[in-house]
Amino acid sequence: MESNHFISVTSLLCEPSRAKILWNLLDGRAYTASELALTADLSASSVSNHLSKLLKGNIVKVDVQGRHRYFSFANAEVAYVVESLASLANKSSATTLDEPPKIGVRYCRTCYDHLAGYVGVKMTDTLVERGFLIPSENIYSVTETGWKWLSLLDISKVSFVESRRPLTRQCLDWSERRVHLAGHLGAVLLEKMLQKNWLKKVEFSREVIITSKGSKNLYNSLGVLLK
Repeated sequence: MESNHFISVTSLLCEPSRAKILWNLLDGRAYTASELALTADLSASSVSNHLSKLLKGNIVKVDVQGRHRYFSFANAEVAYVVESLASLANKSSATTLDEPPKIGVRYCRTCYDHLAGYVGVKMTDTLVERGFLIPSENIYSVTETGWKWLSLLDISKVSFVESRRPLTRQCLDWSERRVHLAGHLGAVLLEKMLQKNWLKKVEFSREVIITSKGSKNLYNSLGVLLK
């Protein structure tokens, strides 16, 4: 990669106002410019200008529905970079697994389209300890026993055969400063746990709540005690 291109990309990501916009997009949802202006506390003209630059730099994409234009990350790679930058910024005040937070986004949240926070890291660690996932460089290999456990959530290997997206990825968690499961499997796992009411999203927030059903099933199937 040419240094000039690297400088161009980092300048797009790290300008304060654009950083606010990108942080709000990290929940995986698509927003209009007006909504982003409100959440980032910026003027409509300022957000429009910043979004134009982010679109040109392929950092965000836009989907048009009728009169509305909805902005979201151009791809999952952007989300991983933003999460990693947040981890670097949080270095001095990172939470440890010995003293986990009890509630809030540090405890359990979405990171773009997969599970993060203490719960996301704890689940990933347990899947590795049980031999369901095998870490290798920046990915995970899924074992046959892993696919057997995933089948409890109606997740099968064959459904990923034609996917162009990487099956797994290790994503650095900004609050735990350890990796959690991302990639296509991470996204489907979160989706299935939400569908089965193991987890529930908090409205207008990245926070995720573990339901009593989810707590019971995660303990029975993984031995993970969560509340």
